[in-house]
Amino acid sequence: MTDRIASRFAAIRGRAGLVTFISGGDPTPDLAVPILHALVRGGADLIEIGMPFTDPMADGPAIQAGNIRALGAGMSVRKLLAIVREFRATDEATPLVMMGYLNPVLAYGPGFAADASAAGLDGVILVDLPPEERQELSLEGLHLIRLATPTTDAARLPTVLDGASGFLYYVAVAGVTGQQSAAAADVAAAVRRLKAATDLPVAVGFGVKTPEQAEAIAAHADAVVVGSAIVERIGAAHDRQSNDIPGEVEAFVSTLSRAVRGARKETAA
Repeated sequence: MTDRIASRFAAIRGRAGLVTFISGGDPTPDLAVPILHALVRGGADLIEIGMPFTDPMADGPAIQAGNIRALGAGMSVRKLLAIVREFRATDEATPLVMMGYLNPVLAYGPGFAADASAAGLDGVILVDLPPEERQELSLEGLHLIRLATPTTDAARLPTVLDGASGFLYYVAVAGVTGQQSAAAADVAAAVRRLKAATDLPVAVGFGVKTPEQAEAIAAHADAVVVGSAIVERIGAAHDRQSNDIPGEVEAFVSTLSRAVRGARKETAA
């Protein structure tokens, strides 16, 4: 596969990366590609694009609302792959990871991995796919990005890492997205523990909503994931009937990017 994820982490070595999340097709499918490009212009190094789903068990109110907007606008996995193809027509470099749940992938059928890879997707995060059931699903051509949590102990971690690729996503808090924030000291200790067990880059997310929080985590992690705060802004702009939702997304992401890129300079000073 064209390993955009490995290439991107190699290119940003020496600083943390910024991983941004949006719900695919939120608020409307025709804005999806402009918003993806806005994320890149704002400084996103990698992008997670969510598969809208009716039962997003790991997601808090902001992303649930984004899913509802996207599903109401007619989004589906096939339409999401069409968005990926359109984005790839003008951006071959930015890694794209689809994040979501197992049910939509199973409903799509056995051709999902081939179609997703051909569209230009680089990997998947399937929140509710247990490592023990990995062999039940063919994901050839895609990175399978696994989740570790504060409750993933030393006995469980090797199972989580078995077959993982791309990067490891550390869920910094117990609970759903966007509701709590982890202390930087706790994140630092967790990242040290994980990096002692794997060579994969460690990205930290859940509860990172402000540039200040992103900066604190970027001092320790290989990447910082921000999702709910971006989706909240998309929803608010949609409610205001903004005529430049991509521009508002770009402006906010640029504040996150500056914070993340400056984190280790502050630490060194």
